[in-house]
Amino acid sequence: MTNTIAVESVQQMAARIRENVQKVIVGKDEAINLAIIAMLCRGHILVEDAPGIGKTTLAKALAQSLKCTFKRIQFTPDLMPTDVLGVNFYNQRTGDFQFRDGPIFSQMLLADEINRATPRTQSSLLEAMQERQATVDGETRPLPEPFLVMATQNPVEMEGTFPLPEAQLDRFLLRIRLGYPTPEEESDILLRFDRVSEPPEIDAVADAAELGEMQSLVSSVLVDDSIRLYIVDILQASRGNQALTLGASPRAGLALYKASQARAAIDGRDFVTPDDVKALAQSVLAHRLIVSSNARLRGRTAAQIVRELIAGIPVPIER
Repeated sequence: MTNTIAVESVQQMAARIRENVQKVIVGKDEAINLAIIAMLCRGHILVEDAPGIGKTTLAKALAQSLKCTFKRIQFTPDLMPTDVLGVNFYNQRTGDFQFRDGPIFSQMLLADEINRATPRTQSSLLEAMQERQATVDGETRPLPEPFLVMATQNPVEMEGTFPLPEAQLDRFLLRIRLGYPTPEEESDILLRFDRVSEPPEIDAVADAAELGEMQSLVSSVLVDDSIRLYIVDILQASRGNQALTLGASPRAGLALYKASQARAAIDGRDFVTPDDVKALAQSVLAHRLIVSSNARLRGRTAAQIVRELIAGIPVPIER
């Protein structure tokens, strides 16, 4: 399969998923595209937004579009790691210990309000998100493929929450904000769902096997040496920035590299451009950076600093 044909296959599948999700999500093309990019990169998504925006609906729609198993965990302060991973229990009938799967053994996991759980429970996701396996009582079990965690947190209501540690934030490929709908989109929502209390289920337009094939094809998208060095320059600039106490990790660089390939593919190109990198830099990097206390006092944010980094680095000339 040539690069052009491979990219066309990825573009067509992405278009089918996007159109299908838009049956229950009005507008939000950019957020849906970012979610598709994360799936193509085998990455996880952190969604920060106010309640009622459509975070749960987006996760369910993606799972339904790919015929994936979907489970939801409502994170609370009393949630235990065994509630996430599963537990070994003694079966009196058989006289043996048996393992009962936790909700993490699903293809699409919605970790709702993840920052309301204690750090101990939050850390139960670390191995699963990075190595796609879970260890319970010394026994390691593989997770199903594809495996995607979509975690949500409310950026406004912070009382009773536990901030996500840097190690966990670094495992999220992208951070997405849905935002409030425009007046036109809100009017469409009222008309479309005025007779139903919940958005209807949608049919699958692809499956896990096809997604796995598309994930392999994305890696064939060409990244020129100049683009690779452009990404390196961005990473290095973040580590030397006086406004940051923690810059971008090597994992962040890999995430930006792979996400740029996926963005090019769903756009119908078999090569990455600087615009792909610039468009994704904020979603990939901002949540991984720690702003210094002095910069925070001046009102600067990680997203703003990423924009400044991009503006200050020369863009490679396309060949």
